Formats: sequence, C-alpha cells, structure tokens
Amino acid sequence: MNIPPFTITDNIVNLVAEINNKLGKLEANLDKKKNLYLRKASKIKSVNSSCAIEANTLTEKEVEGILNGKKIIAPPNEIIEVQNAFNAYSNISNFKPYEIKSFLKAHKYLTENLVKECGKFRSGDAGVFENDVAIHYGARPQFVHGLIQDLFNWAKESNLNPLIKSSVIHYEIETIHPFSDGNGRIGRLWQSIVLYNYNKLFELIPIETLIYENQQTYYDKIEESRKNDNSTPFIEFMLDMISKTIDTFESNSKTYKIKQNCLQGLNKSEKEILNIILYLDLDDYITVEAVNEKANKSISSIRNYFKKFTSKNIFIGIGENKGRKYKLNKDILE
Repeated sequence: MNIPPFTITDNIVNLVAEINNKLGKLEANLDKKKNLYLRKASKIKSVNSSCAIEANTLTEKEVEGILNGKKIIAPPNEIIEVQNAFNAYSNISNFKPYEIKSFLKAHKYLTENLVKECGKFRSGDAGVFENDVAIHYGARPQFVHGLIQDLFNWAKESNLNPLIKSSVIHYEIETIHPFSDGNGRIGRLWQSIVLYNYNKLFELIPIETLIYENQQTYYDKIEESRKNDNSTPFIEFMLDMISKTIDTFESNSKTYKIKQNCLQGLNKSEKEILNIILYLDLDDYITVEAVNEKANKSISSIRNYFKKFTSKNIFIGIGENKGRKYKLNKDILE
C-alpha cells in the first residue's frame, strides 16, 4: 500500500487536540432545533467561497438569491456552477469518502453542463498554469485511476485521525489533478465529506470561507508541500483553518431563545420564521427584505407574519405604511 508522504509534527498534534476540544464544546452548546437553518446557511457560504476561489464573481447574497429561486443577472456558467455546487454539498451525507464511484458522482454534480468529461477521470494531460506558465502538471491520465484508488485504499485502512487524513486527501487530489476541470472544488468538497463522516457538526462549519479569505496562503502551502514532497505544510494550514472556522462559527451563531409564553398562538411556520429572525442582527431594524433573503417565503407572506408578530408584541413597529420599521422586543428573550 502506498502511504502519502507527510510528517506528524507537534503543531499538528496540538491543533487536532484543540479542534476536538472545540467540537466537544460546540456540540454541547448548539441549539439542535436550529440545525436546519444553520445547514443551509453553511452550504451557501461553502458554495460561494469554493466557487469564488475558482474566480466565480457572484456574491454570497446573489448565491443565496439563486438558491431561493430569484432571478439574478450574471454569466450563465457562474449560475450553473453555483447550482451544481449546492447540489453537491446538499448530498454530502450520501457520498462514501473512500469509493471512486462516489468520487466520480460528486464530480458530476459539480461540473454537469460545464465540463465535457463530467464525472469522468481526464483522458488527457492537465496542469496548473499561472500566466501561461505551468507551475504543476498532474499525473499522466493512464495513472490517475490507480493513484486515486491507492489513496482511498490507504485512507480506508489508516487509523490516522480524520482531521489529518482529510487534509492529506485534499492535498493529494490537488496534486494528482484527476479531472480536466473542477479539481479545486472536488478537493475541498471531499475534505468536507471526510470530516462530515468523522463528526456531523462539520456540515454546519463552512471551512471554505476561511480558505477563500486566505486564498494565496492556500496556494502557497500546496506549492510548498509539492516542493518538499511532503504534505505537512498543507496539513498544518488546513487544521489552522478548521480551528479558526469553528471560532468564527461560534461567535456568529449566538443562541437566543424566546420565552415559551410568547410563542403561544403561533403556528409552526411562524415559529420557523422567528428562528430565522434570531440569526439576524437584533440590534438593527428587521426588514421584510432581510427575512425574504433568508426564507423561501413570499413578500406578502412575510408581511403577514410581521403583522402577527407586532400584534403579539414580539415586534415593536416604528413609523407608518411603507416607511414602517420593526425591532424585536428583547423583553421576550429568555
């Protein structure tokens, strides 16, 4: 069995311990009732960031609009790319992390109607270019299937902690470069799939966001690892991104609870809308438009919710008619 070259450093050991500690605390404190909203929000961030790394110009707000069925003026290929990526991330629980059949299916999700060799290993040579200069050539096409199979065989049999293993797999996919296009997207998705199978919380944690924010370092660590023929620099980088993403997730997902007596008389749909509102900036005005961006509901329906919330003193209405604004009545919070 071919073992990918890497070294377990003290830094890696410490980062793994740190991440596992944070995951334990997060699991204990997370409001499981809000997981459905968090999963969608995370997927939107993951899709937007992973596509943006590949030069997709759509903003997170535009991505959210597309996925909510809104008409967005943008290059058709970029819209398809976003829709494809969302389909792939939405099926994360259905992929088997160490099976080639699943790997190819994921690539098909990502590249359908975009790439000729969709869901297939490439038939020709390919590489990474910068200003028309080749900075990396992938494996010859006749070796790709065998290299990916070896990688997955090693991963399936290895007792290595999946936090490290997922980073090794991510790096090796980028280095083998198994597809004619979509290698970056499939590498990031596949790391998320390995992590999801390790701890389901990773479906809520959009690691791709921090990778995008540190995009140049991401590329630098891949290149450094290639020069050393050892993925340790990339592993350390990815573990650091995972740890910091958990921190960001925790700080952005404060849990507010509404007093039970204030929820009396509300139906299931109205309670769901309130859950979404609790993830908005409660110090700012709450607008119909802001809720519409987060919920797959019509403007008229949301206005009716607002009227109900105001009548029950959940909202405080300020102003009249079109200029009317709303604040959450914080006295209703536990």
